[in-house]
Amino acid sequence: MMNKMAKVEKKGPHVDQKMKGGMVTMPFIFANEVCEKLAVVGFSTNMLTYLTKQLHMPLTKAANTLTNFSGTASLTPLLGAFIADAFAGRFWTITVASIIYQIGLISLTLSAVLPKLRPPPCKNDQLVCKEADSGQLAILYVSLLLSAIGAGGYRPCVVSFGADQFDETDPTQKTKTWKFFNWYYFCMGASMLVAVTVIVYIQDNIGWGWGLGIPTIAMALSIIAFVFGYPLYRNLNPSGSPFTRLVQVCVAAYRKRNLALVSDHKLLYENEELDASISLGGRLVHTNHMIFFDKAAIVTEEDNLRAPNLWRLNTVHRVEELKSVIRMGPIWAAGILLITAAAQQNTFSLQQAKTMNNHMTKSFKIPAASMNVFTLSSMLFTIALYDRIFVPVIRRFTGLERGISFLTRMGIGFVISILATLVAGFAEIKRKQAAFAHGLQDKPHEIIPISVFWLAPQYCLHGMAEAFMSIGHLEFFYDQAPESMRSTATAFFWLAISAGSYTSTLLVSIIHKYSARPDGSNWLPDNNLNRGKLEYFYWLITLLQVGNLIYYLFCAKFYTFKPIQVHIKEIDGQTEDGIELSSHV
Repeated sequence: MMNKMAKVEKKGPHVDQKMKGGMVTMPFIFANEVCEKLAVVGFSTNMLTYLTKQLHMPLTKAANTLTNFSGTASLTPLLGAFIADAFAGRFWTITVASIIYQIGLISLTLSAVLPKLRPPPCKNDQLVCKEADSGQLAILYVSLLLSAIGAGGYRPCVVSFGADQFDETDPTQKTKTWKFFNWYYFCMGASMLVAVTVIVYIQDNIGWGWGLGIPTIAMALSIIAFVFGYPLYRNLNPSGSPFTRLVQVCVAAYRKRNLALVSDHKLLYENEELDASISLGGRLVHTNHMIFFDKAAIVTEEDNLRAPNLWRLNTVHRVEELKSVIRMGPIWAAGILLITAAAQQNTFSLQQAKTMNNHMTKSFKIPAASMNVFTLSSMLFTIALYDRIFVPVIRRFTGLERGISFLTRMGIGFVISILATLVAGFAEIKRKQAAFAHGLQDKPHEIIPISVFWLAPQYCLHGMAEAFMSIGHLEFFYDQAPESMRSTATAFFWLAISAGSYTSTLLVSIIHKYSARPDGSNWLPDNNLNRGKLEYFYWLITLLQVGNLIYYLFCAKFYTFKPIQVHIKEIDGQTEDGIELSSHV
């Protein structure tokens, strides 16, 4: 349902100049995102090679180090979102976090340049190379930790900050918000495409000093580009800690747990002045779900209606904020396994590619880490096709401005991801058959005479899945979260990535431990993938995703969209006020 939402008058501390924001700010935000992703992907995509070849880590330890870093970097956005929503604002959170990220990249680059900060090179006659010592690993972990902290401030805020530049209460701007998510992801994907081709090629053929130095310089440029656009930005001031408000509702409801529910929800406490700073786009209205929390809005003789104690009495809007967050939980959880599946592209899929013939021509080879070019190209192509062809066509049938709802878009992504891991299992069988046919099953360092492009379908399918699922996930969080919690809501997106990464680590560790046999065989061996059962691992993820899809369809069917009470202004020579329930879906 697409309902009209008209422009409301802005009051209180959120006031900004009406002329700020809009499309004019996009070059600065997108330039920042392009440079930042060039830096992030430039050092993370090929990091498995760095850990195994430069620091001489065992494969499973290196894979878990990467997924743990990814998980931590996706967990810290909760802290960054809290800081932005509570008191710092999104602009300053992004700026300071980017500087912290910059310091982490500089530290990592120095560790790759200075010989004392990494173990000696592995000689050809050495069967076991010297692994990095505790001091060298400490520098690595500190660098990754700084990067994770920086990502925690940057990631949840930049998407919301970009969407904030379009006033959703303005009919001329609100339809541009969902387009922003598509083109934000497109610019991000384009920069990642450069990273997995140019930067990875430099790392593999010129050296890690330049390979990490260029992303470090790119990150510095991203900070400059972002700060330069400050006078043009539409900055929404923070409206207090969203977590405090959620806890206050819980405490108030518990303290009034013995009260009987009111017969009419109109008797519940409302205070427009109290909620003014957190409901600029419209107040949330009462829903008949989780009615226990309604007790937080029941007025008693002890309550002061003019200056209420928020630990005893809350407005309906604040109660519905909590309900909205809880309702998003099941949909959020459904995204975890898709991230678990996609995480294998930078671990075991990369290791597969390193054993295969990677010649594009007789003289040019594609680096194994650059296989992500298929994921990114597929994602970019899908986004462009979706925005320019699919949406205009499907809009005629659905009547929705965005073509299909974000829940439908996410569902399509889940189905494609299932196909991706299913295909990956068959590709691994094909790779091992080639290894056995040429007597290479016990020669893990020999190149198997089978083209690396057998892996291209699984990479392409992962890219298509991301174009549907990830962007739909972002739209869902931004749209369905209370407006005063949008940085926090975007952090939920990264929290799902964190949970998916940690799930991958847990799954890999469990399978590596319990699939080990006395003869040394293992589904996921450290030293010889040719003797492993990686296809079983891919198919296990496929089965888990099928169960996850069924779970998601159930959650999506019964999901209740947040209803908003909006003041409508129709300009036909006269202004008339009315109220309607609005859903952006």
